[in-house]
Amino acid sequence: MMERIAKLFEVKSIVTIALTGVFSYLSVTGRISGQEFLTVFTVVIAFYFGTQAQKQAAEKAERNG
Repeated sequence: MMERIAKLFEVKSIVTIALTGVFSYLSVTGRISGQEFLTVFTVVIAFYFGTQAQKQAAEKAERNG
């Protein structure tokens, strides 16, 4: 459990959370459209989860030799 909490404080996690907050705020206040929010949010989330999957695959390959 503590390991998961510690991982939230990694740089990419902080950037992902910050960008989500900023773009959510901009969308709610009407400064950007919902479509613009969706585009940016999709890219950010895809990058975040893509790097997580790549890291897990590398760790698995390391364990299996």
